[in-house]
Amino acid sequence: MKTLGIIGGMSPESTVTYYSLINQLVNQAKGGNHSAPLVMVNIEFEEIVRLQKQGEWQKAGEILATAAQKLTQIGAEGILLATNTMHKVASHIIEAIDVPFLHIIDATAEAIKAKQVKQIALLGTQFTMQDHFYRDLLLAHNIIPIIPSHAQQQEIHRIIFTELCIGKSNPESKQFYLDVIADLEKQGAQGVILGCTEIGLLINQRDATLPFFDTTTLHAHKAAEFILTE
Repeated sequence: MKTLGIIGGMSPESTVTYYSLINQLVNQAKGGNHSAPLVMVNIEFEEIVRLQKQGEWQKAGEILATAAQKLTQIGAEGILLATNTMHKVASHIIEAIDVPFLHIIDATAEAIKAKQVKQIALLGTQFTMQDHFYRDLLLAHNIIPIIPSHAQQQEIHRIIFTELCIGKSNPESKQFYLDVIADLEKQGAQGVILGCTEIGLLINQRDATLPFFDTTTLHAHKAAEFILTE
């Protein structure tokens, strides 16, 4: 099996999900007591949040690139960034390493196209919903994102950082997300991207009729495939 390097900690809540799911998938494939060969650098999330707020994306990208280099130095044969938002600076990581980078948007777009969905609701942090890095990559795959209103974006973002990232899950917040999804369905959305790695901790496919594309789960499956491919 190949050794995968994970840049985690953004947030620790979703990194735990990645770790557990990748190990489960590898064990299901290999049987016995097999687990995934993983190495990880856990980023101090408060520093990244501060840089996000200040718009210092260059500095944030340098931090993640350094983490990726550390992982390759200790044997990582591929790199996974366990967060959606920080894929905004994925180019910094890709330029700093000479091993494959498993991109979360590519994994997500592949699953969406397999379901023949053309218009998709995009939920995530305000950076993910507002900035072009996520939407442009979806459009490059001929997938049209539908974005919540500005007021809805603000509340979605607040819930992520003040609740989900620190392990809180409130019924009122869950209902708010489901109401936003209902609004986006009226606008033509045929599915929903859970475009923040914590959102799956709050809502899941049982909560709605539109197909959900949980980026954490899809990314973890790609990670397991990478590990298992000789």
